[in-house]
Amino acid sequence: MAIRQLRFVGDPVLRKKSRKIENINDRLLTLLDDMVDTMYKEDGIGLAAPQIGILKRAVVIDIGEGPIKLINPEIIEQKGESIDVEGCLSIPDESGMVKRPERVKVKYMDINGEDIIIETDGLLARALCHEIDHLDGVLYIDKLEKEEE
Repeated sequence: MAIRQLRFVGDPVLRKKSRKIENINDRLLTLLDDMVDTMYKEDGIGLAAPQIGILKRAVVIDIGEGPIKLINPEIIEQKGESIDVEGCLSIPDESGMVKRPERVKVKYMDINGEDIIIETDGLLARALCHEIDHLDGVLYIDKLEKEEE
């Protein structure tokens, strides 16, 4: 495993759309392991491949229940809304209030090539939305709630 170099706001790779992953191979599995190691080193709860300069639809998340490795994740259903504080490893020392769905259903492929559907709410739902946004070149700062005057 290796720690990868994070990309920070202003880096053009963070604004590009990631490519769908066609094959699960050793290189991809190493990438996902490296992403987990990098996320832990940086004390994050999620990391998307573009944040380390790789435009592939790969995400890792750990909200305290062990790492989840998601290949080609997509939100297939969302319900409700919730506004809460978010930060991002690619935008250090900043945070802001962001509106997200309260509950999401996400389809992804696991490292064995199996299609998985998870339905969740709370922090995991927020983290999934945040990381999937990264795959489309969207940062949380694009969705900040306007402060009331």
